[in-house]
Amino acid sequence: MPRLADSHVHLDDARFDTDRDAAIKRACSAGVTVQVIPSTRAASWPRIHALCTPGSGLFPAYGMHPMFMHQHQPGDVAELSHWLGTRHPVAVGEIGLDFYQEAHDAQGQRELLRQQLALAREFDLPVILHARAALEEVTTTLRRTGGLRGVVHSFSGSLEQAEQLWKIGFHLGIGGPITYERAQRLRQIVASMPIEYLLLESDAPDQPGIMHRGERNEPSYLTDVLYCIAELRNQDPEALAATTTNNTMRLFGISVEVSHA
Repeated sequence: MPRLADSHVHLDDARFDTDRDAAIKRACSAGVTVQVIPSTRAASWPRIHALCTPGSGLFPAYGMHPMFMHQHQPGDVAELSHWLGTRHPVAVGEIGLDFYQEAHDAQGQRELLRQQLALAREFDLPVILHARAALEEVTTTLRRTGGLRGVVHSFSGSLEQAEQLWKIGFHLGIGGPITYERAQRLRQIVASMPIEYLLLESDAPDQPGIMHRGERNEPSYLTDVLYCIAELRNQDPEALAATTTNNTMRLFGISVEVSHA
């Protein structure tokens, strides 16, 4: 069974409240032994911290998501700095820009992103980025800020946009959408992209692949993403699993042995 790393899963989400432990066990049984859990707002940080116990294979990232601007408080950035300095996260995230909806408070999002990128540099942590209808601006902001590393999760841009990210050392997070035949542009990019920039992700409980369309997604379904990409790249699934798992662990500085007794 290939060992897999889920670089982006929201196990703290309320949709897992009834069977969270079982979902984690199913993931382990499927070979998903490393899971990175990004946060969306300050209220989620304690829940994620409680989940990510030593040896669990669960690793926290703390940050403020652009879609929750109405929930962020003035003191949250200072509190985030405290959490980053004392709670040993593997990344700052999930952060970024989302201009998909009309009432998106663009300037507020930009300032929040700037502040969180500054913290990532201060604490020398990678960033987990959300970029919906804002990929060009996110990439420009990363290039302008400099000194950063990380992943654009749920990448859905063009080849040219992907190449701009690789040039500054950023990874692409690829999940359930790759399993849909209609995702031809994404499939073409992933089929030939430099393997060192590829991370697998579930984004559970959201974005299930075609085999679980309409269901709640969960990290055990990451194997569907693995086998789809292996077929697209004409690559051995176990080799692909090993490489993408190593990519995830290297980016996030994960080197501990994981025990699922």
